[in-house]
Amino acid sequence: MAIKIRLARGGSKKRPHYAIVAADSRMPRDGRFIEKLGTYNPLLPKDDERRVVMNLERIQYWLGEGAQTTDRVSRFLEAAGIVEKKERSNPKKAVPGKAATERAEAKAAKAAEAAEAAAAPAEEETSE
Repeated sequence: MAIKIRLARGGSKKRPHYAIVAADSRMPRDGRFIEKLGTYNPLLPKDDERRVVMNLERIQYWLGEGAQTTDRVSRFLEAAGIVEKKERSNPKKAVPGKAATERAEAKAAKAAEAAEAAAAPAEEETSE
């Protein structure tokens, strides 16, 4: 049985509240879980200590049993100092999309035309 430490969503529409749970990886996100390990409330400010509350002893137990963490939970554990920080690489994140690239090219072309138009009358005045 593959165990995951992940988030289970609760709360109403547009008011999320998550439980950090140890669950069988085959179970649905909000379905059956083995043990509740903590809570996460994204609506609280980032510096509030109640934003992420974890039972670190039980999390270490489940990690010792071979449980895998999801990306979001592993970030919480990195912030708490339980797990060493992983190297993440998303080189395409900073690359602009197709539409933004086209807009930038059009803007550059328009600026180049304006620069040429401004330079052309100045050349005519000097040649007279």
